[in-house]
Amino acid sequence: MNTPSISPDELEALIKQQLEMFYDRRIQTLSNLDLWNTLRRKNPYLFRAIGMQDASEIVKELLQAYMSSSDEGIFGHVFFEPIAKAVGGGVAATDVGMDVVIETPEAYTVVQVKSGPNWGNADQKRKLKENFENARAMFISRKIKKQFRALLGQCYGRATSEPSDKRLYAVRSGQSFWEEITGDPEFYLKLIRLMKDYREHNTYAVSINTQEIEVIISG
Repeated sequence: MNTPSISPDELEALIKQQLEMFYDRRIQTLSNLDLWNTLRRKNPYLFRAIGMQDASEIVKELLQAYMSSSDEGIFGHVFFEPIAKAVGGGVAATDVGMDVVIETPEAYTVVQVKSGPNWGNADQKRKLKENFENARAMFISRKIKKQFRALLGQCYGRATSEPSDKRLYAVRSGQSFWEEITGDPEFYLKLIRLMKDYREHNTYAVSINTQEIEVIISG
């Protein structure tokens, strides 16, 4: 579709910026967790059955379960979406209910970006289909003289499929998605290599320790 629209130095700086935002959002999410309310909803017999007897073990188990359900969404929104928009030369597409619009001389492509293949339930997938159909209707109403394309981009995974009579959009995942929007078959590897350890990854541990202290003092 395109060649990458930013230089390697600009890409590295953007990756650093978005990773910092991810770490900050992660801490904010953990800080907003009402640990005591969460504990009240848990089965104490289960903790005993699996051998958890002290506060630190219980807190770590609760926080790991909580973050595993929120990290994917945070990372997709804070990291993958801005990267995809930048390297694809796209613009935000909130007016058509999509994440990104990428225009070339020949095509007008609306893109919905997801972290990976396991992103939604049946209702969410039905809503996505509606959003693509609405985006096409708006494209037609504007009389844009280009090919309309609808693309679901999953930033990791292997699923790839074309539009059909029942589905307006194509699906690209992992390497094929990044190649689709950058023109570079090696971009997915470059992205991983540039995700350096910009920050000591102690944010999760710090939050766990804080929560442990609160439980121990209160208990």
